[in-house]
Amino acid sequence: MDKQLIGIDLGGTTTKFAVVTTNGEVKEQWSIKTDVSEQGSKIVPNIIDSINDYLTSNNLEAADFLGIGMGSPGTVNREAGTVVGAYNLNWTEVQPIREQVESATGIDFYLDNDANVAALGEQWLGAGGGEPNVIFVTLGTGVGGGIIENGRLVHGAMDAAGEIGHITVDPLGFRYECTCGKISCLETVASATGIVRVTREKLAEDHVASQLDTIDQAELEAKDVFDAAKAGDEFALEVVNLITEYLALAVGNLACALNPSTIVIGGGVSQAGRIVTDHIEQSMQKYLFPTLRDKTAVRLAELGSSAGVIGASSLVLQEKELV
Repeated sequence: MDKQLIGIDLGGTTTKFAVVTTNGEVKEQWSIKTDVSEQGSKIVPNIIDSINDYLTSNNLEAADFLGIGMGSPGTVNREAGTVVGAYNLNWTEVQPIREQVESATGIDFYLDNDANVAALGEQWLGAGGGEPNVIFVTLGTGVGGGIIENGRLVHGAMDAAGEIGHITVDPLGFRYECTCGKISCLETVASATGIVRVTREKLAEDHVASQLDTIDQAELEAKDVFDAAKAGDEFALEVVNLITEYLALAVGNLACALNPSTIVIGGGVSQAGRIVTDHIEQSMQKYLFPTLRDKTAVRLAELGSSAGVIGASSLVLQEKELV
């Protein structure tokens, strides 16, 4: 049997696993609850137990696997194989994950930021279509992303490349303070929470008729805004145009610097569908260097919640320089 890969997507609620072949065939997927009690001290032991249980129940051993890849929130030190500052996991101290996993399983272990591994997943088996130059943007509670150039993740001098959500998009307009401490980050207007904030503010200021006025503002979600825009609500469409203009500005500038063939839009907001990507692709043209116009595709992510585990498994191939 050819050696296989294990991918792990570590989240604050659920930890997902996948066994994947080197050709990208997903053999099996499962998940366990992420137990963040006791300062998150149970998380890694539970991961180890789940992997070893899988090996035992399938009559497999460490030698059957090329490695384990994992995407994690927090500040990742790839060389040391550690994570710190993953507050949704209660990890305030440095976690020596690689040391623990390798010693308990006997399988090589590799670690990266969760947005980076999701980018790898979409580039390998998703909307990136295996193309070597892809930018991935995930629009959820926040805005994250990953950059792949010539088939390799871009990490930067401090492993901080791909912080797409913290590109400044409107320093003279919406001056919302970001959780990072900066003003006017893309995340403050284009995340799910940002879209709701912009909508509420404009509703209060513009005093226009909109079906969004019929929704309890405490219950308003980004999905409501996109649904109203699709239904022809002029105010909602104005908000969508504004949000996607900011996104187009950010990814257009990235495209000028990096010249990707494809920009993939994922995360919960992307579930609104082509209304997001069509608007971005159209607006982006004016921000692109002329040579790049109509040559940079914007696509919806295809792997959904599996992007993280698939990308984490391909991280093994990246780190072993097999791709």
